[in-house]
Amino acid sequence: MGQRDPARHRADLTEPAPVSRSNELRMIARVAQMYHVEKQRQAEIAKHLRVSQATVSRMLKRAVEEEIVRTTVVAPPGTYSALEGALRTHFGLHEAIVVPCTEERDGAIMARIGEAAAHFLEATMQADEIIGVSSWSETILKMVDNIHPLKGPKARFVVQILGGMGEPAMQSEATQLTTRLAKLTGAEPRLLAAPGVAQSRAAKDAMISDPYVRATLELFSRVTLAVIGIGSIEPSRMLARSGNVFSAPELQEEAEAGAVGDIGLRFFDAQGQPVITALDERVIGMPLDALQKVDRVLALAGGPSKVAAIAGALRTGVIDVLVTDRFTAARLLAHEGLETAALADTF
Repeated sequence: MGQRDPARHRADLTEPAPVSRSNELRMIARVAQMYHVEKQRQAEIAKHLRVSQATVSRMLKRAVEEEIVRTTVVAPPGTYSALEGALRTHFGLHEAIVVPCTEERDGAIMARIGEAAAHFLEATMQADEIIGVSSWSETILKMVDNIHPLKGPKARFVVQILGGMGEPAMQSEATQLTTRLAKLTGAEPRLLAAPGVAQSRAAKDAMISDPYVRATLELFSRVTLAVIGIGSIEPSRMLARSGNVFSAPELQEEAEAGAVGDIGLRFFDAQGQPVITALDERVIGMPLDALQKVDRVLALAGGPSKVAAIAGALRTGVIDVLVTDRFTAARLLAHEGLETAALADTF
């Protein structure tokens, strides 16, 4: 009979036997049950099992790795996570918010988008936010209608980023939109006392030399959150009534140059590239390259007539968050050749 190696014998006495995988997983499952089902805190679990809290933390991590614990997110009724995910992925958006809508009618679509945008702004606005807002958007007007006076963080300024002077009755609406949003967010309003479209480049130069206008323009570079609409070549009713719009022949010139839509009267083509014509020199408002530097740009848009414009706008690189309706979301993806059976059910 051979002799036993003393060194090996000492190792046998001092090293614990390997724990079987089934026993290990059983312990991990028990920890996961206590934490996720019984709602015990990690410190309580550690005390109960006579292990360290660090061990409990490691076991909970292993529970996920071993798929003992699996996370399932069930989308509540009236939400469209598949559409939102497809929009985020395809267009590289930070967030996409798709709202329910029972009928594909402009008034209903704008109302639902406005409600969702109001909630998003209330929930995500930071202290001392400098909010830039386009003044000629019915959907943004619906957003302001749905904002509750904020009790938490307060904005610092609400800045009008597109000229508003025009037909007097409509000018009043543009001014009220900016001042109401400022009041609701606890901010100071900064109006842009100039038309959105000047009659000529010389007229624009004269207007922006005014110290009050210049003071508002200088705030553009400090905007941290911009709220914008997306326009098609055909101007919205609100913009058309304002007098702050190009003539039909001028808009035809933009279309012939490849424009499919605009953000703040700054036109772009289907690939999101700026369409620069002589008309651009007459606009008094925030240019696209300045919008690209804003930390967050929230775009509100929907409706079948705006699908091509929204698709182009999403390619400009300007927009971070899109709020739209379920019909428009599905049409956007179909426009991009991404329609699936699941998306088709949206129509």
